[in-house]
Amino acid sequence: MRVVIGADHAGFDLKAPIVSQLEALGHTHLDVGTHNHDPVDYPDLAREVAEAILAGKADVGIMLCGSGIGGCIAANKFPGIRAGLCHDTFSSHQGVEDDAVNVLCLGARVIGRALAGEIVKTFLDAKFSGLERHQRRLNKVTEIERQFSTAPAGINSSSK
Repeated sequence: MRVVIGADHAGFDLKAPIVSQLEALGHTHLDVGTHNHDPVDYPDLAREVAEAILAGKADVGIMLCGSGIGGCIAANKFPGIRAGLCHDTFSSHQGVEDDAVNVLCLGARVIGRALAGEIVKTFLDAKFSGLERHQRRLNKVTEIERQFSTAPAGINSSSK
């Protein structure tokens, strides 16, 4: 499998062991940065991860930041990206099997390397079930995305 991986400065230290794991498992990877501890903005790395998937350069992605939340929010702004924040193995496989998650988001300040490795392996081993109820729900999510992806900039809940 082709995996794109991105990390901001808070996720940088977790990236190397995950890259090693990807290689050991026989997956190819595209490392979109960051490559040191200098501060960077997580939306920039989430963009790189999402765009690599949308351009067909990767099948799935892994986004690392401090809590995992910011990277998840940013990645989910891209139509076609279904990012899931996972800090346990159940969420990791369930997110793929039921919800077709294609970007795994991890909080490097929340979980350790060993758990991160288990979550990554579980994510990569999971497959979307395609069960009717899950496909129906995914279709509804896709329709919501289609409906609102063309909304004018600046539309949000605080502009009521």
